[in-house]
Amino acid sequence: MTTYEILLLLDPEQAEARQDDVIARTRQLVEKGSGTWHSHDAWGRRRLAYPIAHKEEGVYHLVVFDAEAATLEEISRVLKIEDAVLRHMATRHIAGSRTSAPRDDAAAAVAAAPSEEAATVPAAPATTVSENGEPEYAGAEAEEQPAEAGNAPGEADGARPEDQAEEE
Repeated sequence: MTTYEILLLLDPEQAEARQDDVIARTRQLVEKGSGTWHSHDAWGRRRLAYPIAHKEEGVYHLVVFDAEAATLEEISRVLKIEDAVLRHMATRHIAGSRTSAPRDDAAAAVAAAPSEEAATVPAAPATTVSENGEPEYAGAEAEEQPAEAGNAPGEADGARPEDQAEEE
């Protein structure tokens, strides 16, 4: 027996009872194939990176179970023809790995990020006004340096990025 996990992406427009039926059917197939059901973790509704079947969101479920390879093939076959399943992915479960939803870490990271970001963002360069009333910007001297003949600005050493790539 091998321990597997399947991440299911279910249609958010389906009723919750229909989603529960998909999970129950998966559990039934595992137990019918003399496997052992370990856990089911509902991760909830999440926004997708790109639309799948014209849907912007999906409902994620992670199931972990022990089964034979033939049982996994049967589960995958059934999930492929199930209308409520947008996508599914079966992998071997790594012993000791976390199966909780990533939202726990993501929420903590989002809460901490604004304060860290504010501390690391440099202040805008100060502008002063010259004697003739024109604003003087920090770094203006670097902009006024002429480029060498035949080179684009920023290529003062004569080497072009294309030439460097060919030499390597």
